[in-house]
Amino acid sequence: MKKLLLATAILATSAFSVNAADYKVDYEGAHAAIQFKIQHLGYSWLTGRFNKFDGEFSYDPAKIEDSKINMTIDVGSVDSNHAERDKHLRSPDFLNAKKYPTATFVSTDIINQGDGEFDVVGDLTLNGVTKQVVIDAELVGEGKDPWGGYRAGFTGETTFALKDFDIQKELGAASTHVTLELNIEGIKK
Repeated sequence: MKKLLLATAILATSAFSVNAADYKVDYEGAHAAIQFKIQHLGYSWLTGRFNKFDGEFSYDPAKIEDSKINMTIDVGSVDSNHAERDKHLRSPDFLNAKKYPTATFVSTDIINQGDGEFDVVGDLTLNGVTKQVVIDAELVGEGKDPWGGYRAGFTGETTFALKDFDIQKELGAASTHVTLELNIEGIKK
């Protein structure tokens, strides 16, 4: 009887791991985006994006907590649709792109909130500083694509204080925090 229970447990476990998969973020196909927004003087939002980034993730819908994500962002690719402002954003006042050309995010925990929503906890390294952030994430969808591949897509958002990452430039009381918005689509490897 013990052998039968053990065999059943092994089969059940292996059936769930069939769903686990590794994905490459579809940056090249422009099916992913990392954007940001910050208030401008408390009157409007300044928005922008990072044009160059790369990453991968593993996703198992049966065991969300075993999923992982790893992203690298070229901070010099910042694009706020204003060349002079982008030059300033790359400077030591903000992103310090010459000294710290990349930002990274590595997940450390995935907390399933149910109904396709989860908290992605991880270490964000920006401007030479590493801090834990939580991304409120949601599964957008998954399935076969028209080219014979398989895709999974997610959206997420996190907000953090600029000073947490040693960005000391004073922008006024309304502009102390920035929000990152992520739309990530991956192609199954």
